[in-house]
Amino acid sequence: MKRDEPYGRYVALGDSQTEGLGDGDDTTGLRGWADRLAEHLAVANPRLQYANLAVRGRLAGQVRAEQLAPALALRPDLATVVAGVNDVMRPSFDAARVVGHLEAMFAALTDSGTRVVTVTFPDITRVVPLARPLRSRVHALNAGIRAAAARHDAVVVEIAEHAFAADPRLWTVDRLHLSPLGHERFAAAAAHAVRLPAVDGTWADPLPTLPATTGRQAVQAELHWLAAHLGPWLGRRLRGRSSGDGREAKRPRLRVVSPPV
Repeated sequence: MKRDEPYGRYVALGDSQTEGLGDGDDTTGLRGWADRLAEHLAVANPRLQYANLAVRGRLAGQVRAEQLAPALALRPDLATVVAGVNDVMRPSFDAARVVGHLEAMFAALTDSGTRVVTVTFPDITRVVPLARPLRSRVHALNAGIRAAAARHDAVVVEIAEHAFAADPRLWTVDRLHLSPLGHERFAAAAAHAVRLPAVDGTWADPLPTLPATTGRQAVQAELHWLAAHLGPWLGRRLRGRSSGDGREAKRPRLRVVSPPV
């Protein structure tokens, strides 16, 4: 893909990863990979305007229903659409239905003249061993994303193809959200995918090898994760609640990007 002019309006659609969970907090503010991508884009165009419509906990259908129309109204020339992992973890997951929602967003945005960027997801069983039953779901979702993106000339950031994406240092202790380093790598991957001149392919380089853990340490880590993170998540699901209940987008209007503090 070649482009004569730098992007002027970038809009991000999605769930908690795009909102920025794991990179900052709700008190001091969330940064996240989409904010970091906007900063990369602003190097090429200091007048870049950026909006982030993502809200944590949203399913792909909710992203489509709640965020697509506002995104189109902002008339972006670049949009990122990243959703589907929350669907993967639901008992009623249907890959065709989820991909259908994503493809509808790809189509509407590209038809309006927007360059769309999306992503494939890593094998989550390498991050969460207990999630092994979900592996085939992630593979089906990724295959559908690739096919839908190809039909609409969307750019796919192939995170799934790189082993480093399962490195625990790229994830927070809940193993569901990217760490600051993960958000940094993800943003660089997206910037490289849209061929920003100042970003090379080093985002995919493996990290230094971690010291080996004992079997006992691994078991203790899994038990802690079950109690501290999976348990509360399941509790919300059983009560029909979401982490995004009552929340709105953190940056619903286009604004010029400020340099990172």
